[in-house]
Formats: sequence, C-alpha cells, structure tokens
Amino acid sequence: MKKVLVVAIMAIISLTLVACGSDETKEDQWKRIEKNKEVVIGLDDSFVPMGFRDKDDNLVGFDIDLAKAVFAEYGIKAKFTPIDWTMKESELKNGSIDLIWNGYTVTDARKKKVAFSNSYMKNEQVLVTLKSSNIKEFSDMKDKTLGAQNGASSIDDMAKKPEVLTDIIANNEPELYDTFDVAFIDLNNKRIDGLIIDEVYARYYIDKQKNKDDYNIITGGFDPTDFAVGMRKSDKKLQTKVNDAFKTLYDEGKMQEISKKWFGDDEIVKQ
Repeated sequence: MKKVLVVAIMAIISLTLVACGSDETKEDQWKRIEKNKEVVIGLDDSFVPMGFRDKDDNLVGFDIDLAKAVFAEYGIKAKFTPIDWTMKESELKNGSIDLIWNGYTVTDARKKKVAFSNSYMKNEQVLVTLKSSNIKEFSDMKDKTLGAQNGASSIDDMAKKPEVLTDIIANNEPELYDTFDVAFIDLNNKRIDGLIIDEVYARYYIDKQKNKDDYNIITGGFDPTDFAVGMRKSDKKLQTKVNDAFKTLYDEGKMQEISKKWFGDDEIVKQ
C-alpha cells in the first residue's frame, strides 16, 4: 500500500513539474527584459539577407537592423545568438532566447508552439534550378533530387501541397541541409537538381553571385506567407511592445528605409 502511495505521489510531482515548465505557465518576461536592458534574439546566422555574417564576421542583415530599431525605441539592447534552426522553438521555450527573429515564417504548426508579432513582410517558397538543367517548372522536377533546409518552413509548405513537389521528386522527400549556402554549393555541383527556398534569400543570394545568370527562380507553386517575430505565448507585453514599435517605425518611415537598404525597394507590410 505504501509503495502504491509513493508511486502516486511521485507521479503527481512529475506532472506538476512538467506543468510548471510549460510555456503557458511562465511569467511574462518583459519586466526582466526592461530591467536588464537586453533582449536575446535567436537566429540562423547564414540566412541572407535577413541575418548573416559579413566578410568581417559581423552579424548583419535586414532583421538585425529592424530588431535593433525596435528595441532602440525602449532603450534596450538587442543581443543576437546563433542557434540550431531545427531547435528554435525549444530554445525559446527553455529560456535560452526571448525571440525567434530571422525570416521566421508564420505557419499553423508554429502557431501551436509560439505567439507571433504582426507580420512585417511577405515571402514565398520558390524553386531554384540551374538553367543548364532545363528545369523550368515545378513539374520538371519529376524523379529529380530536391534540396531543402532542415527545419525550414518549406517543409511545411511541401506537406500541405504534396502534389507540387513531394509526390514527384526522387524518394518523395528532399535532401536536407543545415544551411542554404551548403545547399547552393551542391546545386552548383549538380549533386541536387533543385532547391526549395525562401524567395527573399534566393533573389538576394543569386544577385551576389558571379554566375547569377545561370539560375532559374521558379515561382507560383506555393501560397505567399508572412514573416513575423516568434515569442513565448506567455510574453503578452513583449508582443505588444514589438507591435507598437512596428507601428511607430512604419509611421516614421524607418521600416521602409531599412527595407530599401537591403532590398532596394519597400517590401514592408503596412502596420
């Protein structure tokens, strides 16, 4: 009887600890962020032009500039921490970072795990191929090898519309890469036939290449999506602060200025 009672008590304690560690029961962290004058932002430091390392190993990019501008409104320093992109939601939940901010696409699956800021930019998954491959449409990828980044939103998009690529590519699944720059190397060396990738990355990356005329960028297979900032669902105040800063920066034209710096045009969603 005592043994049964001990087991029951241990089970209750275990369930209590799990509940206490869950996202929904954590306190809003805005007071801590405001007090410490620092917010920690997780990113993939190879995702040009949103957040990446320049030739001097400095973290630069559209999202870097935007995040700094947002928290400058509150006198808070934005600290950027490169993370394993496949573990981004776990890093957020365990408190290693306060925000996921790096071309982070809003999806139904992610909405179950995190809260999102207002959208600030539209994006679309595109297929990049070499012109020499004669792959000019999604349907031309039949029995061909596709590359994708591990943990990227393109995986979710392919699952939603399997008829576009999943059902026709070799092995019915893509070759997964930790970073897109490595995937581009394999594309150039014809180890893969195509690469599913965010349009903003594709156009910026290709424009910087000496062989930029060698590529096709194929659109229209997937629906446009939104870029937003991810945060813990308990961080209501932080969510409000980010959204309020977006509105202020948009009204002042600063978001548009940052967009023109990195994209040459105003790509910002009206706030």
